[in-house]
Amino acid sequence: MHMPNGFSANTILTVGPDRLPDLLWRRLKPERWPVQPAQLPGGAILVGGAVRDGLLNRLPPCPDLDLVIPGAVLGIVQGLARDHGGVCVVLDEQRDMARLVLNGWTIDFARIEGNDLREDLFRRDFKLNAIALSLSEPQQLFDPTGGLKDLQNGLISAIRESNLRDDPLRLLRALRLMAELEMRIDADTLAMVKANSQLLSQSAPERIQAELLRLVAAPAADQAIALMNSLSLLQPWRAEEAQHSDTTTDMTVTDAPWMTEEEHNLAMPLARLTGLLSDQGLKSLRFSRRQIQRCMRLRYWQKSLGADNDNPLSEVEMVRLHQELEADLPALLLHWPEQRRNQWMQRWRDPEDPLFHPCSPVDGDSLQAELSLKPGPRLGALIKHLTIAHAYGRVVSQQQALDEARRWLHRPSSASQSNGRCD
Repeated sequence: MHMPNGFSANTILTVGPDRLPDLLWRRLKPERWPVQPAQLPGGAILVGGAVRDGLLNRLPPCPDLDLVIPGAVLGIVQGLARDHGGVCVVLDEQRDMARLVLNGWTIDFARIEGNDLREDLFRRDFKLNAIALSLSEPQQLFDPTGGLKDLQNGLISAIRESNLRDDPLRLLRALRLMAELEMRIDADTLAMVKANSQLLSQSAPERIQAELLRLVAAPAADQAIALMNSLSLLQPWRAEEAQHSDTTTDMTVTDAPWMTEEEHNLAMPLARLTGLLSDQGLKSLRFSRRQIQRCMRLRYWQKSLGADNDNPLSEVEMVRLHQELEADLPALLLHWPEQRRNQWMQRWRDPEDPLFHPCSPVDGDSLQAELSLKPGPRLGALIKHLTIAHAYGRVVSQQQALDEARRWLHRPSSASQSNGRCD
């Protein structure tokens, strides 16, 4: 039996079908749920990601739980929120979908679509997401589409092409699941994604954004991105000049011993996102202002330094680089020559390095108090001057900085304008 990369040796997929429901139930640890199964509405069925991830032994401490119930949803979730001190969030009033947020957990409720559970499961996106588990004893596993077989074979296959068209976000979700689960997408499903790729733009921008944020942080993100580019799935949001191979790399922590796991998790998602979407694409998909700024700054410095990463920078430019990429420098260094990259990483890891973590040795309030200055452009220019002087070791202590500030303030105004180096 083929097992996909990253699967735990503790997978329960190899046990007999009669034992599977009980083993899965124990793995889900329902005694830890914020609402006990007995307190949930009768006929509730657990579906989707929690069932899949339980079978794969990849459940997080507080898995998101997706339940389908035979009756109306909203009133039930409002009652549970009231009884347990949680919050009810309406997800889709028309389709009768709501979320209970309680003690760090989220439980999504939806009315069973169609006439019964089987019909509901056949309306879902992929077979591995169409496995259900009853909550009443004895637990039963429902797998009418063959999701268990797909899990065993490490395969992502769509249930029907019409299901992908009904919710085009599922086209992108196939790639996200590939990246997270380290599975392959079957040939027929790939053909469906390619044939319907233009429909993705009909999905809400926020939903596309959420899928992409998960995808770029996933273990097999680079393989999924390469496939996604070949399918032109994100074409409406891509930069014409952006090439995945230039800005990302199929690199694990093992492959990059110069990065810690924390540094890897910081650098790779940002580099992938910057290589994947244009600045306008990031805005169109409504990424946060901070995320857009991080990507724009990384893209700017990638272009400014050129392909050889050896374009000379003035002192002003060098300090600006380290101010703008202070938290994200590893993303810039991914493809740099080893010697230069290692030198920069060593300095970046030192929080006291005045160039790689630039700051003025004296703050604005102290400058105003000591030198009778008022807030404004002149104070800002002085702080910039002192920051550069400190970065290059020309002033170290606060007293030296104040002496330098007095000298700078008494210079002729034309000489106070820095061009490259601040003397």
